[in-house]
Amino acid sequence: MLKLSVVVPFYNVQTYAPDALRSLELNAREDFEFLLVDDRSTDGTPALLERAAAALPGAVLLRRERNGGLATARNTGLDAARGEYVAFLDGDDWLAPGHLSRTLAAIEALNCDFVRTDHVQVTGRERAVQRVPYGPESVVADSRAGILPASRATAVDYPYAWAGMYHRRLLDRGLLHFTDGLRTAEDRPWIWRLHREAGSFAAVGLPGIFYRRGISTSLTQIGDERQLDFIRAFDQVIADTAADRESELLIPKAVRTYCAIIAHHIGSIERFEPAVAKELRSMSADALGRLPRAALDGALDSMGADRSALLRRLRRRTGSSSAAVPAPGAAA
Repeated sequence: MLKLSVVVPFYNVQTYAPDALRSLELNAREDFEFLLVDDRSTDGTPALLERAAAALPGAVLLRRERNGGLATARNTGLDAARGEYVAFLDGDDWLAPGHLSRTLAAIEALNCDFVRTDHVQVTGRERAVQRVPYGPESVVADSRAGILPASRATAVDYPYAWAGMYHRRLLDRGLLHFTDGLRTAEDRPWIWRLHREAGSFAAVGLPGIFYRRGISTSLTQIGDERQLDFIRAFDQVIADTAADRESELLIPKAVRTYCAIIAHHIGSIERFEPAVAKELRSMSADALGRLPRAALDGALDSMGADRSALLRRLRRRTGSSSAAVPAPGAAA
């Protein structure tokens, strides 16, 4: 068995793909494979990947017949992975030389199910290290220790799949695949499931991944209907968490996070196309109406005044407060 499989989706990133591919070359080992997934690109990306498949040690080129989005492209790579460990990289980001070997050494030394790493956020010429929001470093803990408390950022609020490495046993258990078709927020139900259902994890620092922000090809910069998939992603987080054995403990965190994301999108609604903005308001109001009543009230009471007021107005907009469902185990 190979030691490591790295899943790297590409879609119309001809400007940035050379940096990603060069960084893979500087991380290559004879026991590593790089699964280059072309998600039906329409620019010069396929030609770049063809050349890389011939020159990059360990490269395996996988072509999708139709564009499926990041989640589905990652699943294509996971289905082909042969390594004892799995990692991810996006086609418009890049790695520091030797980063994969250092991360592999860390997870093997710790002997846990997965590790989470810091990363470097790149905005133009600016660089800023982003830390895993989890206190102990290089200390193995129960994976559920990365979920709570609800009152501050925790490891589940650091959803980036590429910021870490994962033992194959998680893949074999079905914990590494993403919800097919999600075009944004695909990491959110994924990271929640990982922390609920894996056994152990650790935060290890190692900021060797460079994550581009603010580029025109990024979905986060595009205000079209694909952005609305965050509703479906967080509905899945809520449903899966409500079915958990510790749902009463975990639901307040999931609801508070969902509310924060809704507030973020509504607060910057001007960046959406008009028809999409209208749909965003309607879908967000409906989403609030589906949340457990007690957890929603608690989330709104605990948020800052501006965000709380924004969500309360949205809640009243369609009378969603009267439609809210009770919390798990509570009386209706």
